[in-house]
Amino acid sequence: MTDVRIIGTGAYVPDRIVSNDEVGAAAGVDDAWITRKTAIRERRWAAPGQATSDLATAAAQAALESAGITAEQLSVIAVATSTPDRPQPPTAAYVQHRLGAPGTAAFDVNAVCSGTVFALSSVGGVLEHRGGHALIIGADVYSRILDPADRKTVVLFGDGAGAMVLGTTGRGPRVRHVALHTFGELSGLIQVPAGGSRLPLDVTGIDAGGQYFSMDGRAVRRFVVEELPHLVKGFLHEAGVSPEDISHFIPHQANGVMLDEVVEDLAMPRATTHRTLTHYGNTGAASIPITLDAANRAGAFRSGDLLLLAGFGGGMAASFALVEW
Repeated sequence: MTDVRIIGTGAYVPDRIVSNDEVGAAAGVDDAWITRKTAIRERRWAAPGQATSDLATAAAQAALESAGITAEQLSVIAVATSTPDRPQPPTAAYVQHRLGAPGTAAFDVNAVCSGTVFALSSVGGVLEHRGGHALIIGADVYSRILDPADRKTVVLFGDGAGAMVLGTTGRGPRVRHVALHTFGELSGLIQVPAGGSRLPLDVTGIDAGGQYFSMDGRAVRRFVVEELPHLVKGFLHEAGVSPEDISHFIPHQANGVMLDEVVEDLAMPRATTHRTLTHYGNTGAASIPITLDAANRAGAFRSGDLLLLAGFGGGMAASFALVEW
């Protein structure tokens, strides 16, 4: 990318705090087990009347305020989510309407937990040709698709949304380089089996639990630990920087214990790894923009700092962005 810049960030998480004791009760585990396995202590879950578009709209409004622009100035809205309000229309259409941005192109991106960086790449390419402003939102409500008895998944996930406003005005942190990867042969590792054209959701599917998120945790961990370090190193080489140049690492907030292992293997001695999972859990496509916004509002970044954003998850997919603050 030549001159695509992040000119505003925002985030939103629901009010309801769900403790490890509460989420672990039905899954047969306790706070100590969850903390030891994940480093997550609590998460936020959406209220009964809240949907993904509600969280996305709130995060978008915060990002627009941060950027100092109005919704009418947007030319593109992209919502990265794997938990849309409905199978169709796109959740982005609801967000566009609620923001009051008529005529703005609005679409969804489903690359699961890598989705926000996939959206950044797609929308950034549009801006390079058209100019103007774009809004990227990562938003997920995983609490709606979790099996309360599945300790491999229910303890990990929270609900939330994070957003970025992009522009080509010459001000703000510059997105220097982006890379996307998908390993489709591993697509069965993370999935919601029923509800699509392959297996429509009917009474039989519901009785079999096909509506729930499922994950082969050991295989996913093996993919992340084995693949992510060399993918990151290749990305940095392609971008013309070394691991020592990175000041801040903003990874997908999948599992704190797993992240510790990955960070050690990445060998980025100057990088501060930013985390929000302790209090928010794994918020899917929202985790990177939520964490970016939290660090931004805390004043963690300085002019010239290099930020590495790294997404990974279902697909299996991995995505990276290098941002110069």
